[in-house]
Amino acid sequence: MTTAEDTTPTADADRDRPAGSAEYAHTAGWVASVLRARIAAGDLTPGTKLSEQTLSTSLGVSRNTLREAFSALAGESVITRIPNRGVFVASPGIEEVREIYRVRRAIEPAAVLWGELSAEALESMESIVQRALTARDDGAVADMADANQALHSSVVDLTGSSSLRVLMDRVLAEMRLVFHAMTSAPDFHAHFVERNVRLVERLRAGDRLAAAEGLRAYLDDAETELVRRIST
Repeated sequence: MTTAEDTTPTADADRDRPAGSAEYAHTAGWVASVLRARIAAGDLTPGTKLSEQTLSTSLGVSRNTLREAFSALAGESVITRIPNRGVFVASPGIEEVREIYRVRRAIEPAAVLWGELSAEALESMESIVQRALTARDDGAVADMADANQALHSSVVDLTGSSSLRVLMDRVLAEMRLVFHAMTSAPDFHAHFVERNVRLVERLRAGDRLAAAEGLRAYLDDAETELVRRIST
């Protein structure tokens, strides 16, 4: 069993602190955001045991603060508490996948339709899909997944909503846990890369309706495929 001792850096906790958040650091919310980011980055994988002693020391927080963060993450289905065993990074199942896609269908197509689409946002999206294409051609599955996630994060950023940004961060952390179960199926990410390219092309052309409809179909298909693969 992997543990947080194996995967959690013991470097200065300021490394994980968002810019301009000095007053937020070392609160339960900050700790939750750090752990969520590490899960979203793939540093903490499903089944990893989270050691209270190691994390409280490396993050410079009390165990009570850490436990508050664990409670928040458990409510998001990102971690699981097992009596008499400890706290573990979750392994999402079919219902968790369905809930992830319920949230994504409610947010992402709306962001595409009505979000603030600046020239800078489009350039960033084009750069991301180019990264995904390069990763696909190189057979770099993890980089492909990272780029695909980054694109959909950028889609939500079009809303300009910090609340939706936080919600999407939670969703992406859960998605990373789902993707961990797909490491034996590199083709899963590959055939969605071209669909992300088409999404950005439609946005560049100003056809937001087609972009939103294509994105909705993308999300439906991704959910169906993930559920099928997890079920087998």
